[in-house]
Amino acid sequence: MKDQIRDTSDGLAAMTVSFIAEVWRYPGDNAWHFVTLPVEFADEIREVAGDPGRGFGSVKVVARIGTSKWSTSVFPDRRSGSYVLPVKKAVRLAEGLDDGIDAEVSLELGQSQH
Repeated sequence: MKDQIRDTSDGLAAMTVSFIAEVWRYPGDNAWHFVTLPVEFADEIREVAGDPGRGFGSVKVVARIGTSKWSTSVFPDRRSGSYVLPVKKAVRLAEGLDDGIDAEVSLELGQSQH
């Protein structure tokens, strides 16, 4: 796991985190799949994001798993004390991911979203 924080030219902090986490499926029909971010990144994400002012305390990110890259959000998770990243079906299919499989994840925060 690694993280990097830097100042951008517009004065906003930018952060990139990389980690490996297990994909898990939320219970229920047509349930979403997620990865939970390591808890050690949670405080740094909150600091970079500031007051997100968005629904559910979500933070906009650009996510990358394998060759798949997409704009999305991470959501606070009270149970883990960290954030969860939804992994959409197209990414799971493209990267061969399913419930219980580890994924190598990279997230970019606090910079213009692609």
